[in-house]
Amino acid sequence: MAFSLAILFTVSLCLFRALRGPGIINRIISVNVIGTKTIALILLIGTISERVGFFVDIAFVYALINFIAALAFSKYIDLKGIS
Repeated sequence: MAFSLAILFTVSLCLFRALRGPGIINRIISVNVIGTKTIALILLIGTISERVGFFVDIAFVYALINFIAALAFSKYIDLKGIS
């Protein structure tokens, strides 16, 4: 339980960085970190509920979506020249 609260606390810090970040790159990175911490939280829930195999599949799909979204945002920013 303490681990999940620690993860949620760090997600809230990253959310603050995503909303108040100094640049667009910092905001993209913070959203990506939130996705990574969400994956850790999904796996922690799987460990607690003793259904790790099921939650590993969900975490894997979520990681792929998170990675593809980060690539898409980066490519969009690169093409538009946003700084």
